[in-house]
Amino acid sequence: MPPSGRSTRPGESPPSLEDRAVSDLSIIRSTIERSGRFTAVPGWGGVFMGLVGAAAAVVSALQSTPQAWLVTWLVAAGIALIGGGCSLHRKATRKDLPLLSGTGRRFLLGLSPSLFAGVVLTAVLWRAGLHEALPATWLLLFGAAVVTGGAFSVPAVPITGGAFMALGVVAAVAPAGWGTPLLGAGFGGLLLIVGLWIAKRHGG
Repeated sequence: MPPSGRSTRPGESPPSLEDRAVSDLSIIRSTIERSGRFTAVPGWGGVFMGLVGAAAAVVSALQSTPQAWLVTWLVAAGIALIGGGCSLHRKATRKDLPLLSGTGRRFLLGLSPSLFAGVVLTAVLWRAGLHEALPATWLLLFGAAVVTGGAFSVPAVPITGGAFMALGVVAAVAPAGWGTPLLGAGFGGLLLIVGLWIAKRHGG
């Protein structure tokens, strides 16, 4: 039996040392990907999203109708999603971390269900006329998404998700007028602060 532990059939040449080394490296890399953490969370992307969120809080507070308020936040969410996604892709590429396999795939799968639920519940609550419930819903579900996805990332990520959920609980029990400031505190201030911290401690 050759050192790799794989038996050979009569007449078959044993695998070369180079082939065994490549196979072993592939196994090691796969094991690391399964057990490691996704470290390509973009700090500067978080800063960008925080700036967008802070601007949305200011602009939405000036709107005179619920429709204009909602449009402001939906446009801001789209801008933040595009900017954050591009930053995530750039950092993952720089660190040679694939987004669709290993820890990157688990990170994205952890984020997706709660974010999808947020989209659906936004439509449901708006149609039902429950506009005042949107800030708590957004904060809680975004926080849940970040906690779940962050289980496969650096510790600052799930902690941030927990902070968002705490803001969501406050928004759920606070007067309706607190909704926009709490959204600004989360999607503005919190993302900005955490983004700067990640950029400094985890390479951008």
